[in-house]
Amino acid sequence: MEKLLEHYLTVRKVTTDTRAIEANAIFFALKGEHFNGNLFAKQALDLGASRVVVDEEVGFEDDRVIRVPNALQALQELAKAYRETFTFPVLGITGSNGKTTTKELVCEVLAKKYKVFATKGNLNNHIGVPLTLLAVPADCNFAIIEMGANHQGEIGSYCTYALPDFGVITNVGKAHLEGFGGVEGIIKGKGELFNAVQAHGGICFANTELPHLGAIVSDKRHVVYGFSQGDIQLHIEQESPVLRMKVRHVNTQAEAVCTTQLAGGYNAFNVATALAIGNYFEVPFTDMIEAVASYVPDNNRSQWWDSGKNQVILDAYNANPSSLEAALRNLATMSNTFFIVGDMFELGDYAREEHQRILDLAFELGLTGVAIGKEFHACESSFTTFETVEEAKKEFSTNPLTGKIVLLKGSRGMKLEQMKDIL
Repeated sequence: MEKLLEHYLTVRKVTTDTRAIEANAIFFALKGEHFNGNLFAKQALDLGASRVVVDEEVGFEDDRVIRVPNALQALQELAKAYRETFTFPVLGITGSNGKTTTKELVCEVLAKKYKVFATKGNLNNHIGVPLTLLAVPADCNFAIIEMGANHQGEIGSYCTYALPDFGVITNVGKAHLEGFGGVEGIIKGKGELFNAVQAHGGICFANTELPHLGAIVSDKRHVVYGFSQGDIQLHIEQESPVLRMKVRHVNTQAEAVCTTQLAGGYNAFNVATALAIGNYFEVPFTDMIEAVASYVPDNNRSQWWDSGKNQVILDAYNANPSSLEAALRNLATMSNTFFIVGDMFELGDYAREEHQRILDLAFELGLTGVAIGKEFHACESSFTTFETVEEAKKEFSTNPLTGKIVLLKGSRGMKLEQMKDIL
């Protein structure tokens, strides 16, 4: 690994995809259910790779081929070796909801003072985390690593090579219930980040106004924040069409009104996290407010979109029971609304119960809308349901929506963004 690290520090390029090879990159031949990177070792060299790391016989001899027991493990070990050269802070972010939006907001805030590198998109799994670490540039002085998980032990394993100095759990909610085995499993799984941070004397950030986080962080070195606790306090003035808050710095008594470009009051929790972390790292108050106000969400996350016929809250990148409940409660604060929600995935034995609970909640809130997907279609409800997006599109093509505030939210696999064309 020492020689591989030495070579990496010369080329500073790695890839796991021959379709994206840059000159002199190190190619790691990963394997999956439907692919085997070892079959492309020769092609990688022909395309300009400086080294290929394989874990099978590849049928040719070349000094640039490095044979290891497990190519994925080698990638992770190289990431750890490179991480150990860092002399700057590494912040780990996980949580049931809002990880990516929080990461982007924290990055915007810290970038006012530091040269920050953060996880691109949602490369937050066992492959994405090491690739993110290996993409950290030499002149960086702050790294933010997003970590996603769907079962216990995952976050802990990422931390063995990410080695976070600081950590934040955005929240603990009903996400990936199937893999975690219930809420208690989620608490343990997310708590692995704080355990890792504590293990080498780091600091955890916790909004203890949210469920479970106070208990998780109680025996750790931590910074508490929230809407009404900590150095930065928030008051929501407006939730739609975009979130607006009054922000106060307790110690200096500085105040500002921050109008964001985020749809939904639930995003105030993400903003609170970014401001608390920025404040800890001594980013000036006015710079933090400017950073939050200038952040523009994308990729179907918390976007407010004017279609010309309707105002659409486009939040269709992902959904779980906690985030969907928050979105519906937020919608209930507005008038002239309509929801289009899609099935929530990875709920296992909890699926029927949680989908029924969402429709019951929508009814209790007095909302109007439709639900899409096999799970919602199987529920007992007065709401119209469709098994597929195609069926829903046909209905709304014949009976179009106009003049509404429309919430569009479901799990990524439902592809609810396809509904945009008819809204």
